[in-house]
Amino acid sequence: MREKNFQAEFKEKNKVFGVFELKICKGSSLPFSALAKHQEEALLKISDGGGLYYKLPDSPVSWEKNNSGSTSKTVRFTREKPFDCFNLSKIPAYVVVMFYKPRIKKAVYYIPVQAFIEMRRKAGRKSLTEDMARGYSDIITSFLGGG
Repeated sequence: MREKNFQAEFKEKNKVFGVFELKICKGSSLPFSALAKHQEEALLKISDGGGLYYKLPDSPVSWEKNNSGSTSKTVRFTREKPFDCFNLSKIPAYVVVMFYKPRIKKAVYYIPVQAFIEMRRKAGRKSLTEDMARGYSDIITSFLGGG
């Protein structure tokens, strides 16, 4: 299981509205440092009302080849953007941690960013355990299956 697998599964199974930073823990604890400073700052701005503006990057461009084998000047975007940018404020922001154990259910914890920061401050250690995540989560679910 890699983060991209978690992202794909999250896309299919998540029913919660908000913004999310996804983390996967394959051991007994996840270092608090897994949430980078810039990620924490962005999540806080969105949830606390300071707001966050973000422009979606333009998609990569591909050039088409014509029948003679040379490249034409036709530009095609390989992926359509849903829109150009967004400005978010006062929206729930979560650090979502999956505790992964191969071939059994995967526990998924939605921890509000403010609760994650409080947990880190009070923990007396450098990582969060599944029990700690359970205690600070607003939402707990599981993804079934192997992987």
